[in-house]
Amino acid sequence: MLALSRKKNESIMIGDDIEITIVDVQADQVKLAIGAPRNVPVHRKEIYLQIQQENKAAAKISDKSIEELKGLMK
Repeated sequence: MLALSRKKNESIMIGDDIEITIVDVQADQVKLAIGAPRNVPVHRKEIYLQIQQENKAAAKISDKSIEELKGLMK
């Protein structure tokens, strides 16, 4: 993991097209502005993990569903 120090209104670049700017710093909170192409999803980590969990749950197929599909294919 790379740890960088930045001040208010300073930025970092990720690749050629993702820019993260420090907008504000107050006590223990940092506000960021993220500029990224529309095709790059940007989420808070807790939301990202929730999306991943929901995707895994949606991808699971029950044994009953498999048996129903087998019956339809006969």
